[in-house]
Amino acid sequence: MHYNSLKRKQLIKVSIDEAWEFFSSPKNLTKITPKSMNFVITSEIPEKAYEGQIITYKVSPMLGIPMKWMTEITNVKAPYRFVDNQLIGPYKLWHHQHYFETVPEGTLMTDIVHYSISPFLLGGIADKLFVRRQLEQIFDFRYEQIEKMFNQKEKSVNAKMTV
Repeated sequence: MHYNSLKRKQLIKVSIDEAWEFFSSPKNLTKITPKSMNFVITSEIPEKAYEGQIITYKVSPMLGIPMKWMTEITNVKAPYRFVDNQLIGPYKLWHHQHYFETVPEGTLMTDIVHYSISPFLLGGIADKLFVRRQLEQIFDFRYEQIEKMFNQKEKSVNAKMTV
């Protein structure tokens, strides 16, 4: 079985409470997921994630083929972290940790994903050929969206002030 991990950090120029407000709401996932994934939440969800919460989705991660995905929020410590694990979906293992830390410039967000794909998809070979690249593209998209939503506000205000 081939296991891999992906780690990303991003500075968000808002307080930890503001970051938590956005990222702990499963409804905001659609705002930071590429449209090409055809990501749709299919379960009823409350405003905030909680331990034991089950969330179901439809997603098209490969070749536009729709798949069901079910995750469980397994650990929540507001406003510092939450963890989701895939119960049903395209991965053999999906364990996604979300961390938030107050820093002088705002909030440092860290995502750590441990994942494994089915041996039927040729494990490490498929990961090297397309799975890893696709995950990096998804997290690159998230990074860009978060920059636009949280970090470019300050620049646009400053730009208006200098005109």
